[in-house]
Amino acid sequence: MIELYYWPTPNGHKITLFLEEAGLAYNIHPIDISAGDQFKPEFLAFSPNNRMPAIIDTEPADGGEPISVFESGAILMYLAEKTGRFLPADVRGRKTVSEWLFWQMGGLGPMAGQNHHFVQYAPERIPYAMSRYVNETNRLYGVLDRRLAGREFIAGDDYSIADMACYPWVFPWKRQQQNLDDFPNLRRWFEAVQAREATVRAYAKGEPFTSRPTVTEEGKKILFGQTAALAK
Repeated sequence: MIELYYWPTPNGHKITLFLEEAGLAYNIHPIDISAGDQFKPEFLAFSPNNRMPAIIDTEPADGGEPISVFESGAILMYLAEKTGRFLPADVRGRKTVSEWLFWQMGGLGPMAGQNHHFVQYAPERIPYAMSRYVNETNRLYGVLDRRLAGREFIAGDDYSIADMACYPWVFPWKRQQQNLDDFPNLRRWFEAVQAREATVRAYAKGEPFTSRPTVTEEGKKILFGQTAALAK
């Protein structure tokens, strides 16, 4: 059983995408990031960066004690290795999927995240910051659009954890001030992933929590401006 500590954000959706595709049994434990659940000692015990998602695998492949994993990219890799799915076994295919997984973790996610922050949440409008991150998001969309030219999925013919990592960060394209019509290969891929039955189920898992705002005014005080001293 996979115990999933989750909130319906792009990084949270990555993991439900995998779990629904693989058909793994899992329980959702909501971590309301706007209420500060991510700072509770019992969560920090296995997710020390005070970020969700995180998982605890109660039935690891080695048959030993439960294994906890934090960081969404590491979770995707762990689950792919556990199940033998969505990560090629051959060295070249695995290399390609890993490249694009880390591209999302180091590029698309952080840059789109800063886009969200300065466009949606920042208490003051800072035109330079807004332009900087909207433009960088646009550049990264272009990288992905070129990659998808002539390919069904990011790593080639097969759906992989690279697609699961990237899709949730493209899903809010309107909020990111982007237009998918400018990226025809990306749009075709996006619509194909969106139509997958597992994608529909994964996003439905988040619906019970969407009635509560992801980031409230009080939540902004919790989420933004944390320092080492405050996050103890």
